[in-house]
Amino acid sequence: MDWKKRQKADPYVKRAQREGYRARSAFKLIELDEKDRFFRPGQRVVDLGAAPGGWCQVALERVGPHGMVTGLDILPMEPIEGVTFIQGDFREDEPLAALEEAMAGQRADLVLSDMAPNMSGISPSDQARSIYLAELAAAFARDWLDSQGVFVVKVFQGQGFDAYLAELRSSYVQVRIRKPAASRAESREVYLVASRPRV
Repeated sequence: MDWKKRQKADPYVKRAQREGYRARSAFKLIELDEKDRFFRPGQRVVDLGAAPGGWCQVALERVGPHGMVTGLDILPMEPIEGVTFIQGDFREDEPLAALEEAMAGQRADLVLSDMAPNMSGISPSDQARSIYLAELAAAFARDWLDSQGVFVVKVFQGQGFDAYLAELRSSYVQVRIRKPAASRAESREVYLVASRPRV
C-alpha cells in the first residue's frame, strides 16, 4: 500500500485530524503516559525533535498552565501558544544556549525524544543513524534531567539496540520497553521510558 493510501486509511491519522493534533504520533505519547504516568501538572518538559508539534500539544495539555514546554528541532515548527520553540541543531552551542535561557537555570522533569533520521532505505545505515540520535538524546537527558526525572526515547530495534538499552539500564533506576498501539505493527520502533537517573 502506498503512503498516501495508508495515511488515508489510518485510524490514528483520522483521529488526530478530528481531535486537533498535528500528528498521529500524539497518540503514542498519550498511550505511553496512560501506562507509565510520567506527566504531572506544573512540570518542565523538553521535547527533542518537536516538529510538527504533536508531542508538544500533548505535553502542554498534561502539564497545565503552571507547567513549561520547550520544543527543539532542526526543522521549523508552526507556533503553539504556550510552547517555547527553538529551531536549531541541539548538537550546536547556539540552540543549547537558547534552551538554557528558556529553562532559566532549572532542570527538566521530563525529556522526550521522538527523533528519527531521514530514512535512506539502507537498513544498516538508517539503524546506525537512529541509534546515534538516541545516544545524543540520552546525553542531553543526562545533562538536563532532574534527579527524579523521566526520559522517554524512541529507538529502533536492530544493531546497537541491546547495547543502548544496557547503557540506559545502567544509568536509570528503572527502564521500561513499550510498543504503543499507535506505533505501526511493521515498524521496528519501540519507546524506552527511563525513570530516575542514577547519580
